[in-house]
Amino acid sequence: MITGEIKNKVDKMWEYFWTGGLTNPVDVIEQLTYLIFMKRLDQEEMRKEKEQRELAGLFGETEVKYIFDNDNQDIRWSNLIQLGTPKELFEKVRNKAFDFMKNLDENKESLFSQYMKNAIFKVPTPAVLQNTMDTIEDIFNMPQMTEDKDTKGDLYEYLLSKLSTSGTNGQFRTPKHIINMMVELMKPTITDIISDPACGTSGFLVSSIEHIKKNYREELATNTDAYEHFTNEMIHGNDTDATMLGISAMNLMLHDIVNPKLQRIDSLSMDYTEEEKYSLVLANPPFKGSIDAELLSNTLTRIVKTKKTELLFIALFLRMLKIGGRGAVIVPDGVLFGSSNAHKSLRKELIENNQLEAIISMPSGVFKPYAGVSTGILIFTKTGNGGTDKVWFYDMTADGYSLDDKRNSIDENDIPDIVERFSNLEGEKERKRTDKSFFVPKEEIVNNNYDLSINKYKEIIYEKVEYEASEVIIARIEELSKSIDEKMRELKVMLNEE
Repeated sequence: MITGEIKNKVDKMWEYFWTGGLTNPVDVIEQLTYLIFMKRLDQEEMRKEKEQRELAGLFGETEVKYIFDNDNQDIRWSNLIQLGTPKELFEKVRNKAFDFMKNLDENKESLFSQYMKNAIFKVPTPAVLQNTMDTIEDIFNMPQMTEDKDTKGDLYEYLLSKLSTSGTNGQFRTPKHIINMMVELMKPTITDIISDPACGTSGFLVSSIEHIKKNYREELATNTDAYEHFTNEMIHGNDTDATMLGISAMNLMLHDIVNPKLQRIDSLSMDYTEEEKYSLVLANPPFKGSIDAELLSNTLTRIVKTKKTELLFIALFLRMLKIGGRGAVIVPDGVLFGSSNAHKSLRKELIENNQLEAIISMPSGVFKPYAGVSTGILIFTKTGNGGTDKVWFYDMTADGYSLDDKRNSIDENDIPDIVERFSNLEGEKERKRTDKSFFVPKEEIVNNNYDLSINKYKEIIYEKVEYEASEVIIARIEELSKSIDEKMRELKVMLNEE
């Protein structure tokens, strides 16, 4: 976790941009991403230079491919921050350093080149650039940043958290605590191949990385093959927004993913053809969208005939997953009880041809202040031949934050209980329908047209309230009225005496 001091410095950088005139939160984060990457390039060059000096002392001079050649030493971060004036710095970064960074990779088809080719320098003024670079330098020189490599990822996560309180763009983030809950429920392992086909800033992927680093630390440190898989082959994500993918790439690289597999592609289109590749899919795909029928992959419409994206993404997960692969996805409540043929056929597909394991109903305030839609979490395993005998339901009513636009921290929080109960489903068998969680047999769901709304199955206990007799209540009202009249008379007397 980053300290309050680092958070304060991040807040200060944000303030520099806003007061300087750049107020779009995505643009601010994009520009900060470029500057942090410039700093990281210089750090990597320093590492290579140190390694070369050590090797030269042992084996003599060896050939090393450096990032900066002799003509570009002036645009290394460590040299830029020593320039005399903000104006000189601004000109050098805008006119030389930025172009150098855009064309850094000779492979124009590489991940880095794809995300940098359309990059635009938008830092508003020389003063903003100078102040921001000085602050980044201060942050990276702090002991916590140099002693704990995980802090760099935490820093970027805190920066991205600014998106959750700014703007209304559809790609803005799923709350971190909801992401972490879903990852904890799915418990990704060191052998998984994980995908989010609507990844945005890669929150689900980063949380999966954090979970694996925490639970498989020794194996990552001692098993070369496991570490190679973790850093190069495990993590995959798609998005249609180039800016989001650039931010996502930086986020993943700062969490030790050397070669994140990210694609700029519409995952629902016929251009995306991956099948039975992944062992785990985690996502919060776009709600209430639709796709042009001519662009839609026919491998999805074979599962569900619709143009609604919230249904098509579930069909996509079933296509992407290997047999035995698991999925956890956030869906609008309409997916759970919608009455159209498409809604019913998709739920039937999950229940009859795969193993639907759990439905977690979330309160409508989870995505406030920028959305008030009621949502649920579907958890399932792809089997291809059924396996659903009962479905576990949980009625989440609190997530640790108030359910209004302020989203202040509160004590009520169902998330630890959800994780504990889902991790011990054997202990859930005897729970009543009046509890927070309970099982519903497949037959009952089928008989209800595959309706997955928790309200269809939850039992509510109504307590009988005994009221006093009407004449007693009336007598009390009359007594109260007399008391008010008496106080009014006393008040008038007091006013007249004055």
